[in-house]
Amino acid sequence: MKVELKLFAMLSDYLPADARRSNRIDLELDPGTTPAQVIERLSLPLKQCHLVLINGVFVPPEARAVRALVDGDALAIWPPIAGG
Repeated sequence: MKVELKLFAMLSDYLPADARRSNRIDLELDPGTTPAQVIERLSLPLKQCHLVLINGVFVPPEARAVRALVDGDALAIWPPIAGG
């Protein structure tokens, strides 16, 4: 199945160099793959994967290992962001 992955801020450094400008890549994943498995597969720092969205809907930390992605999903991940 095909899933669009978007990584933001410092997490975009984990994308291939040619994808960093757009902050996105298409991934070919096995059916039933979870956001937690994508994070592990790409060796993303777990503590930096603060905000996880599937198709714009927040996925709480306890659901990231059980919520399966489906073909055509958009997975977006942001690190913690501070502002003032």
